Amino acid sequence: MQYRRFGRTELQMPVFSCGGMRYQFKWQDIPQSEIPQESQKNLEAIVHQALEVGINHIETARGYGTSEMQLGQILPSLPREQIIVQTKISPNSDSNEFRRNFDTSFSFLKLDYLDLLGIHGINTPELWQDTIRPGGCLDVAKKLQAEGKVRFIGFSTHASTELIVEMIESNQFDYVNLHWYYINQWNWAGIEAAKRHDMGVFIISPSDKGGMLYQPPQRLVELCAPLSPMVFNDLFCLSHPQVHTLSIGASKPSDFDEHLKTLPLLKQASEILAPILATLEETAIALLGENWVKTWHVGLPSHEETPGNINIPVILWLRNLAIAYDMIDYGKMRYNLLGNGGHWFPGTKADNLPQFNLREALRYSPHADKIPTYLAEGHRLLGGAEIQRLSQQ
Repeated sequence: MQYRRFGRTELQMPVFSCGGMRYQFKWQDIPQSEIPQESQKNLEAIVHQALEVGINHIETARGYGTSEMQLGQILPSLPREQIIVQTKISPNSDSNEFRRNFDTSFSFLKLDYLDLLGIHGINTPELWQDTIRPGGCLDVAKKLQAEGKVRFIGFSTHASTELIVEMIESNQFDYVNLHWYYINQWNWAGIEAAKRHDMGVFIISPSDKGGMLYQPPQRLVELCAPLSPMVFNDLFCLSHPQVHTLSIGASKPSDFDEHLKTLPLLKQASEILAPILATLEETAIALLGENWVKTWHVGLPSHEETPGNINIPVILWLRNLAIAYDMIDYGKMRYNLLGNGGHWFPGTKADNLPQFNLREALRYSPHADKIPTYLAEGHRLLGGAEIQRLSQQ
């Protein structure tokens, strides 16, 4: 395992983290007695395997159902100074409720202190203001820090890049959990801001949200050769020293195996990545056109600025991935969350496109004349049954 300094926390963070949202028994709290022994044994085997390969950062959240309760059956038996434990609590306009949720997490995890506490899902300006107002969630987190129950405070986010940068620039946090990977590099400005403020950088779900790379389409497999798409993406992310750790949401002990193939390649990352990156770009240009590939995102409105709340940037992005890399299944999974993902995945699909005139919203786009057609094509390609976030199921 390799380790990186996690910003000003000074923690030595493994470049892979053991994420806790896929090995729990239920997404809802249930009594400990109702958790099957098989589920508990699997979770404990995952944690032991993580530690065996040097992954000593264990990350979970109050919103991950029985994850904390089940971790609490194994964490107290581990050498405390050798593990880094993080949980996350969603922001709440009632800061007392935020404190109660923390107390639940703390009692489940059965530890004397947590290394990292993240405010979970600061995704909108309203949630940000609720977090930082006097007496709000951030003040509660700082009180927990003063009580010795929390060492460092961070936040996780699915917000716009602009809001992410604003939150980082407040200089109120020690680390950030955000999305950034090969197919979605929009949040690079946030990573640069975190570097300026010496914050730890944790990448959320690079193998799932980063492309469902555990079941990649054959075209993507061929384009990433000789690496697997998963190892390619890991290597791409970790080739940037500003990135400190990637989350592995393991559901069984062997889920770490493919990721570990990245480690011996890190010293030669630039040399190994260069031809694959060139091939991926050349393929996108051949199938989508060079001008489109390089400028499709220019001047696009946010979903809030678009009639019908249509999330134009996301739909065009998913269409690009589907056409260039045959990422149809991934595109369907993400597209059909639109309209059903709340502030975690905002905006709507293009299913009612004929009802809306997008001319004004697209006035700054060099592709305004093509985009309605491309949106309709994206809907035909990716539309289907509504999909819920895991925590809604």
